[in-house]
Amino acid sequence: MPKLWNDTIEAHRRAVRDATLDATAALVAEHGPTSVTMSRIAERTGIGRATLYKYFSDVEAILIAWHERQVRRHVADLVAARDRAADPAARLRAVLAAYASTTRAPHGGDAVTRLHRGEHVAHARQHLHDLVRDLLVEAARAGDVRDDVPPDELA
Repeated sequence: MPKLWNDTIEAHRRAVRDATLDATAALVAEHGPTSVTMSRIAERTGIGRATLYKYFSDVEAILIAWHERQVRRHVADLVAARDRAADPAARLRAVLAAYASTTRAPHGGDAVTRLHRGEHVAHARQHLHDLVRDLLVEAARAGDVRDDVPPDELA
């Protein structure tokens, strides 16, 4: 593990947080969310457990921070998929395909389902709804999708 101390305190804090969340992501991917412990994260990152407790009160706080980061990345991926396509129908197809591939991926069972109840997920759901609704409006205007059902309902 590389040395985490950087030139500034803020950079150091970001590095510790990122290393912690990266280790959590790896542990979740390898063994599921119930495998994540402070000891395993400390071992994986090379950061002492006492230092981890300065940043996160417990494993649940780390899992929540990891999940928030995952949700932000998923939303960013959907926006990027939209932005790569040229016309309204292609943008809609790209976002729906990206969303479908995200929902097919394993997510870690009940432990992650519990994390989906957080406020960060409600915000992401609203962002996703608005994104799809707006794409439906554009595609309907172009004559690519039906316009006899309100876009909010279709979304």
